[in-house]
Amino acid sequence: MTQSTVKHDVFHAIADPTRRSILIMLAEKEMSIAAITSCFPVSRTAVNKHLKVLCQAGLATSEIAGRETVYSLEPQPLKELKNWLHYFEEYWDNKLSALKEFTESNND
Repeated sequence: MTQSTVKHDVFHAIADPTRRSILIMLAEKEMSIAAITSCFPVSRTAVNKHLKVLCQAGLATSEIAGRETVYSLEPQPLKELKNWLHYFEEYWDNKLSALKEFTESNND
């Protein structure tokens, strides 16, 4: 598979703090690559690479608007992350409840 055809998953896409910041920005409004780049101390090329990963993971879409490319958030793929985190939230709730029950029964 060539670099241009690689499909990134949601977990890979959000692993980078810059990409997480970009997602937060796109959640507020659509933004051009120039506007996004102005918020980071990195080159336009670096921001473009981050946006490419987000688009390949289905978390962002791009649209040509005149001479600029405008990006917007696609939150649907974040459900996969939410479901994964929910599993572990329930896991730890069950473990903590069992620990509480154990400690309370041993205090009697």
